[in-house]
Amino acid sequence: MSAYLIVSLLIQAALIAHCIRSGRNFLWIWAIALIPLAGPLAYIVVELLPALLRGETARRARKGMRRAIDPDKELRQASAQAAMSGDVDSRKRLGEQLFDRGQFAQSAQAFAGGLTGIFEHDPTLLMGLARCQFAQGQFAAARASLDRLIEHNPDFKSTEGHLLYARSLEQEGEAERALQEYAVLEGSYPGAEARLRYGLLLKRLGRTEDARRVLKELLDSAQLAPRHYRKAQARWLEWAAREL
Repeated sequence: MSAYLIVSLLIQAALIAHCIRSGRNFLWIWAIALIPLAGPLAYIVVELLPALLRGETARRARKGMRRAIDPDKELRQASAQAAMSGDVDSRKRLGEQLFDRGQFAQSAQAFAGGLTGIFEHDPTLLMGLARCQFAQGQFAAARASLDRLIEHNPDFKSTEGHLLYARSLEQEGEAERALQEYAVLEGSYPGAEARLRYGLLLKRLGRTEDARRVLKELLDSAQLAPRHYRKAQARWLEWAAREL
């Protein structure tokens, strides 16, 4: 028996003993015993490190490892909760889980299913539904959902919803109306995407100088912004630089 195998077996035995003594889920015993490298490593990252570090990094590592071991756990939980309660929060959670997996039609059903009774015009559900519709190329439907949202929730504010509305108009061929919405967003949207899309639409319409101004101002202002902003907005800033 090689030294590597002996050490590996000793580590597995120690981790199994720790799992039993600490009263952790017995499924870990199977994972440690049957998956020699990944099982012990997962147990260390998910169960031991958080107890030692107790920090945000450890919590993220634990969450990531759990997702790697059982990627559909949160989806199952959200689906069960939505089936049991059917309230706005559970519908929203299920819809977001499905949306993140690219299951846009199912996500739309989850959001739309909650639009009944006193929640018929709930802004959170309508926003989620509009996102799903846009992702499926149903631009007119997305805009209609957002129109319905504003009609029944006039005090609701969302820059993300406003951007989605402008993009829906643009995709429908309503370029001038989209420009008006982008112009409003230029001064209120917290990230770089809205101004980038404003510049891109101006450029597509042949308004080259206006497009250049918008894109240049976007890049110039980013240079004065904190480093974390530039890092978070890197995708849009790099796109703007290419277009400029």
